[in-house]
Amino acid sequence: MALISIDNERNLLIVEIQGLDKLWALKSRLEVPLGNVRGATHDPGIARESKGIRVAGTHMPGVVTAGRFRRQGEWLFWDVKNPEKAVVVELADAETYDRLVVEVDDPRATVALVERSLPRGD
Repeated sequence: MALISIDNERNLLIVEIQGLDKLWALKSRLEVPLGNVRGATHDPGIARESKGIRVAGTHMPGVVTAGRFRRQGEWLFWDVKNPEKAVVVELADAETYDRLVVEVDDPRATVALVERSLPRGD
C-alpha cells in the first residue's frame, strides 16, 4: 500500500510506499513535481490489463504487482495487492514514469487530494 501526500512548499506529489511493499517494489518513496501530474483516477479495472514487462520488482498474479514495468512505450510504477483500492496517477513530462498505479487506503479521498492540488491554468 502507498500513502500519497502533497508538499505544497516544494510543489511535490509524494508517494510513500508502506511496509513490505518497499521490498516488493524496490522503492520506498517517489517524488513528482505537481506540474508533471495530469490527474488521478480510481481504477480497479486496471489490474486486469497487461502489466507489460517487469523491469524491477515483483509480479505474482492475483497476489501483488509492485515495481517498475514497461508497457507499450510507457514506464509504469505499480504497488497493488487489492485492485479495488487502485489509484492511477497520470504524469506528463516526467523523468521516470508515465503512470503510477498504487493501492491506497481511501481511493476517493486520494483522488480528491491530487485533483485539488493540481496547478490550474487561467
